[in-house]
Amino acid sequence: MRIRPAGVAAALICALALAGCGGSDDKSSPTDNPSANAGGKQGELVIWADDKRSAALKPFADKFGAENGVTVKVQAISKDQQTTFVTASQQGSGPDVMVGAHDWIGNLVQNGAIDPVQLAAEQTSGLNPNALKAVTFNGQTYGVPYAMENLALIRNTDLAPEAPKTIEALVADAKRLKDAKKVTETLCLQVGQNGDAYHLYPLYSSAGGYLFGTGANGDYDPKDLGVGKPESVAAFKKIATLGEKGSGALKRSITPENSIATFTGKKCAFLVSGPWAITDVKKAKLPYDISPVPGFAGGQPARPFLGVQSFYVASKGKNKALAQEFVTNYVTTPELAVALYEAEPRPPALTAAFDQVKGSDADLEKFVEAGKDGQPLPAVPEMAAIWDPFGKAEASVVGGADPAKTITAAGKTISAAIK
Repeated sequence: MRIRPAGVAAALICALALAGCGGSDDKSSPTDNPSANAGGKQGELVIWADDKRSAALKPFADKFGAENGVTVKVQAISKDQQTTFVTASQQGSGPDVMVGAHDWIGNLVQNGAIDPVQLAAEQTSGLNPNALKAVTFNGQTYGVPYAMENLALIRNTDLAPEAPKTIEALVADAKRLKDAKKVTETLCLQVGQNGDAYHLYPLYSSAGGYLFGTGANGDYDPKDLGVGKPESVAAFKKIATLGEKGSGALKRSITPENSIATFTGKKCAFLVSGPWAITDVKKAKLPYDISPVPGFAGGQPARPFLGVQSFYVASKGKNKALAQEFVTNYVTTPELAVALYEAEPRPPALTAAFDQVKGSDADLEKFVEAGKDGQPLPAVPEMAAIWDPFGKAEASVVGGADPAKTITAAGKTISAAIK
């Protein structure tokens, strides 16, 4: 999952300012394209998705249009999808259906940009329970999930035949490889100069840290901020032992731009990444295997975030009945789910589609197993306030800063932003 904190933060600003959030300077924005605003025509359905999903959706959209006597337009949004959608929705120039990540939901609901979807019982029973939980907000289902993703440990089996059971065992294995001059890096887990809360979270959770507590119904409680509390201090003290003044497993020189390439270049035996990394690993012709991210010895399980890709019905769309029909009765078919999987292989949320493709892709079950203890990425709008301060705290501690002072200060910054 390619987390873009700046884009999420921009969307949150839209959420807080509502109509005060103006037009985008993104040249790819469909709001600058008159044909994109044609959703007002009778019998026309407009769908926005990213480039890969748009291509996969086109034949199914054409079929839906032919069967229902309507015109369906699938338009690609190449970047800043959430912000573009929020802005266009406020201007009345958005689509009828939006395809995007589940952690947008809190912001989109706060903006009044999406409607709940109306799934029948047999449809919900055919979806992965974790995926369905991820698109549930305030007790209502706001999206139809079609794919899942989470982090796992990908290892070069020539260098590391066995999966390490703990992060300490991984460090020990890597040290032996470094001493033998077979690798130069301990672990390819992206940090960079600004940190990466998404990729750090499995280790943070294993060490006892949390971002938001949960209420009695299992929903995240934004009033219970874990960053800056004693649990987060203890977690960052453990993380510091992996930093540049500790074992060196975590380094700021391992970045989003080079983490996968460093692994495929055989400079490290272990990579923490998601399904999106496998294409490059296969191109490099590396022997590899996939297992859960190992946690700290004696700690809690390392819980990666569970991300879900979903179809949304735009609340300000011109043809909401058509949109509901498409997302509930077309997106929930194995044919469409498999096509989206083939466009970018990630475990389908639809059980029938998952069962159909898993036989030809052993990696799918391994990623699902690696995410069995995963936690849905918080979809509450307050999550946008966490990414930047938390990430910068991570980078500072990895570089040798005092863990307690650093994460406590980050907690205060986040708390102030949420209030």
